[in-house]
Amino acid sequence: MRCSGGPRWDAEDPELGSVPAIGALMNLYGPGNRTLSTLSGGYARDTRTKDDRGNARVFVVDDEDFIRELYRDFFESKGVTVFSARNGEEAVKQFQEMKNKPDAIIMDHRMPGKDGIETTKEILRIDPTVPIIFSSADESVREKALEAGAVSFWAKPFPVGLLVNAMLDIVEARKRRH
Repeated sequence: MRCSGGPRWDAEDPELGSVPAIGALMNLYGPGNRTLSTLSGGYARDTRTKDDRGNARVFVVDDEDFIRELYRDFFESKGVTVFSARNGEEAVKQFQEMKNKPDAIIMDHRMPGKDGIETTKEILRIDPTVPIIFSSADESVREKALEAGAVSFWAKPFPVGLLVNAMLDIVEARKRRH
């Protein structure tokens, strides 16, 4: 895992203790590298194989480099292809140019230029079938995000492994329907 200061990364879970979470303080766990499932308090543990996910593709839209890298590390450890954008304008442009659309999108709210609500609306005008999970520390935008078309809203901080596994469930369910 990489961290260059910035976002908080460690959340307290009453049952599990400290687990990596988007929006929490970074906590160094001692010498050596640990597996992603260990770092996530077990939340990232997943018995599905890459074949079960059928070459899933996830698009991460967030202005924080650390957050995009964290998602990339978690998803790629599960065999998922990850695309990312730093802001809403970049996300809409990339989405329009993608020949093979992502199976799901993780959308941040506060970004320079176009925010997550407007970006969600624009992407869903292009492809109304793509599931978008909205992720923000600003719970006041929950209703706006869901009204814009997000299938779920996750308030930061949260254990990143939970969101990754929820996203994989959405991707699998979507693939079964098609």
